[in-house]
Amino acid sequence: MRPTLGGGVVDIPVSRSGRSRRQAGHALKRFNTAVTERMRKVNESVRHVVAAALPELKDPRIGLVTVTGVDTAPDLSHATVYVSVLGSGRKQRASLVGLEAAHGVLQSRLARELRLKRTPQLTFEYDPTVERGVRMTRLIDDLAPDDDDPND
Repeated sequence: MRPTLGGGVVDIPVSRSGRSRRQAGHALKRFNTAVTERMRKVNESVRHVVAAALPELKDPRIGLVTVTGVDTAPDLSHATVYVSVLGSGRKQRASLVGLEAAHGVLQSRLARELRLKRTPQLTFEYDPTVERGVRMTRLIDDLAPDDDDPND
């Protein structure tokens, strides 16, 4: 109950957590739109462990793979690992299939190395941002005049 300007009292329903519905809704909105500091640390830890484990995988389908990012669900039920693969489209698809086949090994490594309430279920997705960055750099280089010309 809150006092009002007129001296009366307004009854605001409170949830089990002790927050009003408006406050609880605000917390949910904030949670869904921004990555909390804790989740940023979890994402970075998962990325580090998965990246360190990749060279130890013996699957010949997995080529030169770089882990570019991780997006973990707030309840730690699953994590999407974004990877960049050097090579053709066929090599990229083969690497993703190999990573999906090795997800159990990577999850057990996560469980061993990180102290989390739950070990997230890993899924892998190709991250085209590195490829786009290289393409943009080439376009800029093609449009920009050569600064290496000694006659200028």
